[in-house]
Amino acid sequence: MGFNARRDFESGLFYAISNKDNTYSISRVTLQGTMTQQECIFCAIAAGHAAAEILYQDDEITAFRDIQPVAPTHVLIIPNQHIESIRTATAGDELLIGRMHAIARRLAEDEGIDQSGYRLIINNGSDAGQVVHHLHLHLIGGQPMRYPMG
Repeated sequence: MGFNARRDFESGLFYAISNKDNTYSISRVTLQGTMTQQECIFCAIAAGHAAAEILYQDDEITAFRDIQPVAPTHVLIIPNQHIESIRTATAGDELLIGRMHAIARRLAEDEGIDQSGYRLIINNGSDAGQVVHHLHLHLIGGQPMRYPMG
């Protein structure tokens, strides 16, 4: 059984659409607070159990287009292992987080936004706008960015 997900920004909910034996069901999935790897939509995407437009994937990192982009280029870069946030990352995750940034640079080149400019964002916690509690780096570009942020 596979599933596809859609995010509703106002409610902070994901809607999971699953298909089993040609019967479709829709369920709301709350993504606030701590979640397990089995409940995490990003873990499902990294494992190939949820649909996404994958732009890059290796044993440690997956990058895919955001389902609700805020700019012409909006890519999410995630560790394949479940790390809730930058706050919960450990010293052992430093190289992985560095690789996420290096992959963002390569994807910016692939997307043709490396010369005009782009923004890299990691939201940490609800006040910062973190909706999915799985560490992810936003690569946003393809248009002038608004300033000031916040």
